[in-house]
Amino acid sequence: MKVMLRLLCLVMLAGLALQLYFAGRIALMAVVNPESTAFERSEVYRLASTTGSVQWRQQWVPYSQLSDHLKRAVIASEDATFVEHDGVDIEALEKAWDKNAKAEQKALQAQQSAPRPPTQKLPNNTARPAVKSPKIVGGSTITQQLAKNLFLSGERTLLRKAQELVLTLLLETLLSKQRILEIYLNSVEWGEGVFGAEAAAQHYYRKPASKLSAFEAARLAVMLPRPKYFETRPNSGYLSSRAGTIAARMGAVDIP
Repeated sequence: MKVMLRLLCLVMLAGLALQLYFAGRIALMAVVNPESTAFERSEVYRLASTTGSVQWRQQWVPYSQLSDHLKRAVIASEDATFVEHDGVDIEALEKAWDKNAKAEQKALQAQQSAPRPPTQKLPNNTARPAVKSPKIVGGSTITQQLAKNLFLSGERTLLRKAQELVLTLLLETLLSKQRILEIYLNSVEWGEGVFGAEAAAQHYYRKPASKLSAFEAARLAVMLPRPKYFETRPNSGYLSSRAGTIAARMGAVDIP
């Protein structure tokens, strides 16, 4: 029993030490730009492993040199209540939960009603043809996305999600909204080996991030959930249509 208690105490102390380490790292980010994120490092490893070379595009620019159009577009597309919430948007999470539940129910009904192939009689215990899995949407805020990109792996477990929430609260407590958005825009992925707004603006439009137009900024914002996908489909009808919607919303967006 004593051994178990000691182990439990050691685990708790290790967890506390880890949180203090994260808190120190985040506090330092108030004045020092992060050199890289956990996600960027994992991408470097992946590219080096699969292609044998790494083409890296990233250039940090201060908040004042990031287009206000891009700030508004990203907030409108990714996190409409960014300037108001404390890191977690409960309403957005509830909407995402409801939408995912409905999508899963719809997929289950489609699975159960899927017709059997007419030319083949299936045994009673044979599974019906697979139906495409529903697309799962998230309710993550910009701060939550930054917490994940800065420190965490891509695995989806309850422990990792709990750590993400702790990091989100630390970011919101120790950094200003402006600094959070600045770090996010300078480190988020915008294509294969393309990180940050300046690299994205140069890669797609051959201009600095400070000169992006409203529609160019909206297109970049729409790319964020699937940057590698849209990088190979620049003429996507969805990309243009959604960018138009985001551009129309930008005028009502407050930026920090």
